[in-house]
Amino acid sequence: MTSKIKVDNINKVSDDTNIIKKCGTTTTIGSGASNPIVVDGSAVTLGRCGGTVALASGATQTGFGRTGTVDWQTGSIKTSTFTAANGEGYFADTSSGGFTMNLPAGTAGNIVSVVDYTNTFQTNALTIAANGSQKIGGVAAPVNLSTEGQSITLVYVDDTEGWKNIQDSTSNVVGNPNLVATGGSVTTSGDFKIHTFTGPGTFTVSNASSTAANNIVSYMVIAGGGSGGGDYGGGGGAGGFREYKGPADSYTASPLNGNPGGTSVTVTAQAYTITVGAGGTGNGANVAGSSGNPSTFSTVTSTGGGFGGTEAPSNAAATGGSGGGAMYSQSGAAGNTPPVNPSQGNNGGNGGGASAGYAAGGGGGAGSVGAGPGNASIAGAGGNGIATSITASPVTRAGGGGGAGGGSPYGQGYSPGAGGPGGGGAGAADTAVAGTAGTANTGGGGGGANLIGPSVGGNGGSGLVVIRYKFQ
Repeated sequence: MTSKIKVDNINKVSDDTNIIKKCGTTTTIGSGASNPIVVDGSAVTLGRCGGTVALASGATQTGFGRTGTVDWQTGSIKTSTFTAANGEGYFADTSSGGFTMNLPAGTAGNIVSVVDYTNTFQTNALTIAANGSQKIGGVAAPVNLSTEGQSITLVYVDDTEGWKNIQDSTSNVVGNPNLVATGGSVTTSGDFKIHTFTGPGTFTVSNASSTAANNIVSYMVIAGGGSGGGDYGGGGGAGGFREYKGPADSYTASPLNGNPGGTSVTVTAQAYTITVGAGGTGNGANVAGSSGNPSTFSTVTSTGGGFGGTEAPSNAAATGGSGGGAMYSQSGAAGNTPPVNPSQGNNGGNGGGASAGYAAGGGGGAGSVGAGPGNASIAGAGGNGIATSITASPVTRAGGGGGAGGGSPYGQGYSPGAGGPGGGGAGAADTAVAGTAGTANTGGGGGGANLIGPSVGGNGGSGLVVIRYKFQ
């Protein structure tokens, strides 16, 4: 029969501390941190077949050899010339200037790694120099690392080849430091993305820029234009025009640029609802037209253009982003209503009396007031729109509608007012035609209509929202 010793614990004679202790399913060998355990023999096996030998958290090991990896020295970022040690990896910061990493005296199996800490090797290279006459890749000369984001691992093989590069990464995987967004129709101009909304939508920011100024976006918000009036009708006012050029931007803005002094928009990672206002709908004789609808982005709202006046006294021109032009013998309506700074538009033009052939005034535009009748045969033109290069080239928008031609007695056929540059519709003469509609997505005002024929004022043009920002 084989002899057995059965115990749960083995204790020291000197102080009765445990040498071997059995507690439940765990067996502890050793009697404390200051008491090493020595296992002697030509072969020592730890663990059973298929089991795992674990190193306790915080413990270190020696004598087991390397596994082909290095211990990264995260607590010591290198910024000047240093000598590397076997088994270590380093983060080299060359943002202030290049320097040298000296390799240790190599013996077979030695390993060293280094990585571009600030992604500046392309500007300030890191030099790697071997010890004495030892070689790097078979050549007894230093090596320069000059690729952004580069990292290499060197293993010393023998005296013939010396240090061999077993891993060379030139990838530069970093978090995106720039503003990233979706929504609308997206185009690119240099380092800038341009999101154009011709109808309602959502501008969604998924990543804000790490540079605070780049989160202050450029924008242009134009409301729908007002309709022209029917029956000696005045021209419709242009939709309100508001613009802000962000501090990081470089395009040529309009004179209505709100930087400085206007309303800035700093975006964060969230969704922004975009509203693009429709133009006002024109109506016939003795029925008021309709003003344009507002457009919005974040905290910015542009007011729809006011409709043009009609002959019935109760249907005076309406206020709005730009005011509607008046029918004869009345005053044009106020623009920039409600008021914002810079102004979003201008007043409509006054109507003419009998001496001016009862011609109507033009609607206000973003760039100037609507005109009154110039003489007895020409109605007032719509106010000028305004040009900006926010969409990468100069485009004029938000022109006022022209006034109706008038005529006394009926049927004289005086000349109608021209639409303002920037999408304003022309007024109608006293023939069987309606006022011309404002151009879509310019916020242009509709042209006024005259007494004879359909006498329907032109519809206002729909608005537009553009958002622009630096993306690289």
